[in-house]
Amino acid sequence: MSRSITLGSYLPGDSFLHRADPRFKMLLLLLFLAVLFLVKTFAGLGLLLLLLLLLMTAGRIPLRYLAGGLRPLSYIVLFTVIVYFFFTKGGLVLLRLGPLTVEQAGVTAGLFMILRLTGLVFISMLLTLSTTPLALAQAMEYFMKPLARIGFPAGEVAMVMTIALRFIPTIAEESQRLLRAQMARGADFEGGFFRRARKFAPLMVPLFIGAFRRADELAVAMEARGYRIGALRTQMREASASPADWAALLLALLLLAAVLFSGI
Repeated sequence: MSRSITLGSYLPGDSFLHRADPRFKMLLLLLFLAVLFLVKTFAGLGLLLLLLLLLMTAGRIPLRYLAGGLRPLSYIVLFTVIVYFFFTKGGLVLLRLGPLTVEQAGVTAGLFMILRLTGLVFISMLLTLSTTPLALAQAMEYFMKPLARIGFPAGEVAMVMTIALRFIPTIAEESQRLLRAQMARGADFEGGFFRRARKFAPLMVPLFIGAFRRADELAVAMEARGYRIGALRTQMREASASPADWAALLLALLLLAAVLFSGI
């Protein structure tokens, strides 16, 4: 599988992070995201990233997986640098390029936003790398179940969201396969951004055709296994919280509270 995009892929393992209840992991994901966007200092953000690295070590997740997830963000990072560095004013002037200036406030805000995006990717990937798609669907359905009382299709929405997430690494693998096939036929994909974009455009047609074919095969397989929209279904493995899950949640709440108060 392609290492450039690992969001949505599952890495089998037997660590505590893998065995934890998926509902607790989703709840911790929301808490991490809330703290990530509430901290306002580099100290608080650094503590949060350190906590994520400790979770990665506890989950026995190789660093190359998380590093590979940052590669697709390179253009977003470049855009963020340009916007913040050149259009956020304040402090000392560090660089002058004609009418444009890079000032201290812009550099600080840009670096802070880049670290925040890094934390966002790391948090999301820790969840998907340590949780199977089926467990994610069950956790989503559990949290959306109260909405079923007003007619909201909680189970179907959870299934759609999980399938969409699972298709990210599948489409990434398909794109890499098409790219290698074209390069084996002599295609040249080197050059600048716009030149490469023009050369990648013809690959979109077979990529979308392959995606629709996989979606059709998945629909047929689900129907063959008796999946029906709105049908009452039971779970093969009922999720149950253990004392270790509650202890991990309490510890995470204490750590996140410490990060939050130190980073405001």
